[in-house]
Amino acid sequence: MHLKKTKIDGAWEIELDPKIDDRGGFVRIYDKEIFVEHGLPTDWVQESHAFSKNKGTIRGLHFLYPPHTEAKLIQMTKGEGFWAFLDIRKNSPTLGHWDSIGLSAKKNHMLFLPRGIANGVCTLTDNCHVFYHMDNAYEDSAKGGIQWNDPELGIPWPVKTPSSIAMRDMNAPSFKEFLEETEGGLVL
Repeated sequence: MHLKKTKIDGAWEIELDPKIDDRGGFVRIYDKEIFVEHGLPTDWVQESHAFSKNKGTIRGLHFLYPPHTEAKLIQMTKGEGFWAFLDIRKNSPTLGHWDSIGLSAKKNHMLFLPRGIANGVCTLTDNCHVFYHMDNAYEDSAKGGIQWNDPELGIPWPVKTPSSIAMRDMNAPSFKEFLEETEGGLVL
């Protein structure tokens, strides 16, 4: 397992090291020692699975308001996706910065996002499956979102018109509106 920093403070791409032989394979997806060494959470309190049927589905940019923010460990277990993540933490040196990564079940890597990061995915294949490990219990009343295609952010999504998108994502506020609403970002 090898951790690579992203452009966002505290977010990491995690490259896995599968062991493959004629029987199949084995890969470690979590190692407490390595997570402690990098200052990452080691107590995952919830795990979730998301399934998207169609290529071009957009989910996000999603986050939870404090005190329900979540750190997430994200793994694509089937298919491929374009992940975008945006720092929305008020006192972060990377507030307003975004990064993106392609996740794939074939590539054997994951994405770790600290609390206070909005994230979203565009599926690049049909029948995508994603597993999430979270360090805080999900609270539906705390969910928030930012416009996935906000022109001020300039995230280069692989689609201009999603094949599928939730009404909440279509109607999410811009990043500027989010900053006005929160007086400069999330305080964790």
